[in-house]
Amino acid sequence: MTNRSLPLGVTFASLQGAFGPNAAIEVARTAADLGFRSFWTAEVTGPEAFALLGSVAANVPQLDLGTGVVALQLRTPPLLAMAAATLQALVPDRDVLVGIGISSPVVAGRWHGAEYGDRPLAQVREFVTLLRACLSGEPVDFEGDFYKVSKFRLGIRTERTPKVVIGALNEGMLRLAGEIADGVLLNYLPATHVPWSVEQVRKGGDARIYCYAHVGVTDRDAYLSLAQRDLFSYATVNAYANNFTRAGYGDAVTQIRERHAARTGRARSPRSATRWSTASTSWVTPSWSGRW
Repeated sequence: MTNRSLPLGVTFASLQGAFGPNAAIEVARTAADLGFRSFWTAEVTGPEAFALLGSVAANVPQLDLGTGVVALQLRTPPLLAMAAATLQALVPDRDVLVGIGISSPVVAGRWHGAEYGDRPLAQVREFVTLLRACLSGEPVDFEGDFYKVSKFRLGIRTERTPKVVIGALNEGMLRLAGEIADGVLLNYLPATHVPWSVEQVRKGGDARIYCYAHVGVTDRDAYLSLAQRDLFSYATVNAYANNFTRAGYGDAVTQIRERHAARTGRARSPRSATRWSTASTSWVTPSWSGRW
């Protein structure tokens, strides 16, 4: 049983590849019984995030629901507002946390055929601005560098407005998220690097800080290789590699990337989250959210 006063959540992202979407309801029910407060999922090439969260909302309505994260290039701001508002209508007394991120060239471009772009900060700022306008329920006319909308008006009325959370790693995105978002989602950080990340967020504003804590309840020696493989897949992505280097692991990142380049030469992208096998409770890969 968890301490119900703590804003702990659980992420299904690390489990959906192994167990499929049908396991989401069982995980959510178990999480609620144990005192977790929120249920999150991610989206890459597996289950679609809002369909999965909708099934959880219908069966376990006592949990806050979050995407952590979805690539913003794959939906227009009006469409994402429609998805978030639909989910909010299903759980009117809970928070819906719309976690978005700029993703990577492989996920957005190669796998989904969307344009990745070369101005991530500007695109995220504009996307969030338009998303908030669409969520307001008021008529929206908008023309920016990336998006153009004429006379859009959300056809769903909710008492609560979904919250916007930005997945961020580097200094610029952390500051931007602190400035324009309700929350910032940190992922795959050494504990020693969390204070620096929080400091950057606070330079931008007072957004709430959420953080994935990757945990494996298992026989370490038996399953260490799976964790290493997952970490390898993140370290080959530039944004994460830069962040690991910034946190003091530059030598290890260099070795990983050199070995990766020496293998097949084919780029490899991150999976949605860890895939640690667990010995006692196979569903537990908790995320937690706290405020600094």
